Amino acid sequence: MTLTDPIIRLAAKGDGVTASGRHVSGAVPGDSVDEGGAVVSGPHHIAPACRHFGTCGGCLLQHADDSVLAEFVRDRVLFAARGQGLEPESLLETHLSPPATRRRAGLHGLRTAKGAVLGYREGGSHRIVDLAECPVLHPAITALIAPLRRFVGAHGPKGMVGIDLTLADQGVEANLVHFPLDGLGPTEAALDLARDQGLARLTIDQGYGPETLWEPEPVTVTLAGVPVGLPPGAFLQATHDAEAVMAADAAAWLEGTKVVADLFAGLGTFAFALRQDRKVLAVEAERAAHLACKIAGARAGGTVLALHRDLFRSPLQPEELNRFDAVLLDPPRAGARAQVAEIAGSTLSRVVYVSCNPSSWARDAATLAAAGFRLTKLRPVGQFRWSTHVELVSLFER
Repeated sequence: MTLTDPIIRLAAKGDGVTASGRHVSGAVPGDSVDEGGAVVSGPHHIAPACRHFGTCGGCLLQHADDSVLAEFVRDRVLFAARGQGLEPESLLETHLSPPATRRRAGLHGLRTAKGAVLGYREGGSHRIVDLAECPVLHPAITALIAPLRRFVGAHGPKGMVGIDLTLADQGVEANLVHFPLDGLGPTEAALDLARDQGLARLTIDQGYGPETLWEPEPVTVTLAGVPVGLPPGAFLQATHDAEAVMAADAAAWLEGTKVVADLFAGLGTFAFALRQDRKVLAVEAERAAHLACKIAGARAGGTVLALHRDLFRSPLQPEELNRFDAVLLDPPRAGARAQVAEIAGSTLSRVVYVSCNPSSWARDAATLAAAGFRLTKLRPVGQFRWSTHVELVSLFER
């Protein structure tokens, strides 16, 4: 057999790419493609960790070993930076979250004639993969798959339902979406499910937002040692280990600062990590997250102050930014175009930018570079293991 076209890299959506530019599904660097188009496995091609791989749309890269995964995450970030003419002065080691650590999951359920199916959707389809396992999720979440499947089969509506699960300090929070509980029987069954499975909270969203059905004690998530109230559906970093790495980077890079603004602060993930020896203003638009951060900040000693403000419509202006020694940004996937433009016009000399989208980050980074900032540190982060979703934490200085 003659081997042709070795696979040299992974494309953005996980396909292997040959030296001639051919895209090959299911191939990783080190593999080869024979004359008939079949993939010949190389040293970095491993057996997938999950029986659903190839059908489930959640993971695309379980056939790649950790060295390939780390290279993929690193190259996605570097490609975005270099596309804007940027080169980091210091590229830090890529962080990969290990298996069984993801603390958030968005599943779907559907009642059937034989019971129910529950899991992620198939790739490119609305059909549900009936999960028997999920090696990316924290064990506390995977333990709920079978009980939730039984509950959907017994009490679910005719249509598809959403099941959002988040691991909090007290256990797992479950939010059932498009899941009306008609009558006393289904309501009692839902309470039995929550009690028997030790749920931290059970909420039902029938189209008007989550309504709490079960919450034995106030649900919190601990951020940098500070318990913060967890509103239903609030955003958290996907894994605790990635959160810790990014927060530690931010704290180290902002050493010596006394007053810092944390923009798009959410619950205060980074604000609380930065509170030692400095004051932090946590700015957030989502009201429930803002109030949770505000209350926790007051209880934690008052070094974290919260401001409710929509930074897309009303970004901090240069005269406001000039009061701070540095700022940290952690915007949604769309990036922070308006806010970054104001930062560029300020006298700030240090910016930490955390991003879940290398493309929008690179666009904003180019604005900072045009204003005299240098990309001095960059760490690629792969907390969505085996997926093509890539994150990063970076430092800009001028």
